[in-house]
Amino acid sequence: MSADNILELQHITKYYPGVIALNDVSLEIKRGEVHALVGENGAGKSTLIKTCSGAISPSEGTIIVNGKQFERMTPIISRENGIGVIYQEFDLVGDLSVAENIFLGRAIRKGIVIDRAAMVNESKKVLDALNIEIDPNVLVKTLSVGYQQMVEIAKAVSQNAQLLIMDEPSAPLTKQEVQSLYDIVDTLKANGVSIIYISHRLEEIFRLADRVTILRDGQYVKTVNAEDTDEDELISFMVGRKLTEIYPKRSSECVKNEIMFEADHVSGNGDTDISFKIHRGEVVGLGGLVGAGRTEFAELMFGMNKKTSGRFLFNGREVSPKNPREAIEIGIGLVPEDRKQKGVLLGMSIKNNINMPIYQRISKGAVINKKKEQSIAEKYRKEITIKTPSIEQLSKNLSGGNQQKVVLAKWLAADTELLIFDEPTRGIDVGAKHEIYSLINTLVEKGKSVLMISSEMSELIGMSDRIFVLAEGRISGELNKEEFDQEVIMRFASKSKVEG
Repeated sequence: MSADNILELQHITKYYPGVIALNDVSLEIKRGEVHALVGENGAGKSTLIKTCSGAISPSEGTIIVNGKQFERMTPIISRENGIGVIYQEFDLVGDLSVAENIFLGRAIRKGIVIDRAAMVNESKKVLDALNIEIDPNVLVKTLSVGYQQMVEIAKAVSQNAQLLIMDEPSAPLTKQEVQSLYDIVDTLKANGVSIIYISHRLEEIFRLADRVTILRDGQYVKTVNAEDTDEDELISFMVGRKLTEIYPKRSSECVKNEIMFEADHVSGNGDTDISFKIHRGEVVGLGGLVGAGRTEFAELMFGMNKKTSGRFLFNGREVSPKNPREAIEIGIGLVPEDRKQKGVLLGMSIKNNINMPIYQRISKGAVINKKKEQSIAEKYRKEITIKTPSIEQLSKNLSGGNQQKVVLAKWLAADTELLIFDEPTRGIDVGAKHEIYSLINTLVEKGKSVLMISSEMSELIGMSDRIFVLAEGRISGELNKEEFDQEVIMRFASKSKVEG
């Protein structure tokens, strides 16, 4: 092992029944570098980092940490050798303080008594070193997701982590919290800590990483210097082909003069007033800052919440869905931002999820037509290429992109006319994003309509025919395609009611 390397993975292979999750992967991590790990969902990134943390054992291969050789790790051995991991699901106890969480399982004691003052003092030293402004005495459950993540990082640093693995750390964060995360990564690197950084957001890779390793289908593809590559090349390495356009073009003839949906001075809480129209065959983008009310309005349209004034018109007829079931019958579907909590039932099969909105249609009384259930699920599995060995597979075992396809499949099965996509590609790799965009184009080409809520400016501009911008519960601006401009959108998004 080179003295420059803190970690070497040699010929790591991991078998599961019927699946090779990792196939002969070798990788070197240098001291004090930020090393990005990229690849589509299912490429093997999570499996690889779990072999480093000891969460799983490789079937074959060798792990070398600081010159010590291991055939397998355990979480304890991993921590003892300076490896810390920040998973997407935090390992924190909400009812304990920040200091108690930082020293979770290794409390400082005076004899047999826990020395809380010492833990607060030591926690403050760690937080100060990372330029994190959090009171060590506050309960973790009172913190935002971004600050909870900072507590996780502080916990790892307090255990003298020399190598910190971050798995999609920016996915749940606001823009301001993302910038704080970048600052912490810069500080850690300056202090000599090595970082393995996993992210679908390629702009982050070029902001933070020194080197980038690409995995595809469980195999090592290549390691490149970040400064020697670009997004197009990384994407081609990740997906094994060139995506000629991230946002595939569609015919402008998709958009018809016919108005499918109209919101007329709609309010959900007395403090909003929203009006706009969606034409048949149109993708309408809904932009705005976090807290502008975009998701809340989508939930009004889908009957999850009750409007207090105004009206909805669908195909010229006034409608007022009181619950999602009524919205579905009208012809409205919602692909929610939080697909794991609200979009897909993780403990159910793909088949059950796809048929969920239409079981009443394919049943006689309490008896489900199993043949129809099977054929419908198979039809949409093939039509939108859900990657799975079987429609009986539990949805929780799918990648994020394929879970999103299952949500989409159920609305296709329900013959939904208007689909609301709330952050449709959050946490999805670039190859799956392209597939989702292509599916959206297919929908509108068939005469359906899409309302797309997105915080990704490039996504809004790349996919929409028109964009409405929401600020403080009101439409602050409308732009046609030829008027799309990031600065203009941000200006509308920042507009206050006083300015408006």
